[in-house]
Amino acid sequence: MSERVTDAAPSNFPGERLGLPEQGRGSVGRLGRRILALFIDWFITVGISWLITHQVNDWSRYPIFVALQIIAIWTIGGSIGHRIVGLRLSALPGSQPAFWRPIVRSVLLGIVIPALVWDSDHRGFHDKIAGTVLVRA
Repeated sequence: MSERVTDAAPSNFPGERLGLPEQGRGSVGRLGRRILALFIDWFITVGISWLITHQVNDWSRYPIFVALQIIAIWTIGGSIGHRIVGLRLSALPGSQPAFWRPIVRSVLLGIVIPALVWDSDHRGFHDKIAGTVLVRA
């Protein structure tokens, strides 16, 4: 059997390979903050869905969630939950912000599975495809 050889050295902390600091402003958002932000966003989504449909459990939540993500990222640089817990969404260092990034990221996040697969930089598949990273504000 042959071993897989790779050029990339293991990173010492999440975001090192992306040129981000280890801690503080601009460092990769950690799991605890990300989960708390997701719960805040989902709570807001369920509230809006209930106001529209008067039902707690229906499929209207998913498009509402995706739409809220896209709108908030375009206007305030992250979802409402992200901003409350001190995170913001950023294009990768050296890449240009683009109008399509929040759309791609939010649609993939709404599918859920891409967000569950992530790398050593704590970037989910949805962030990798969109060329984004969630950082501390």
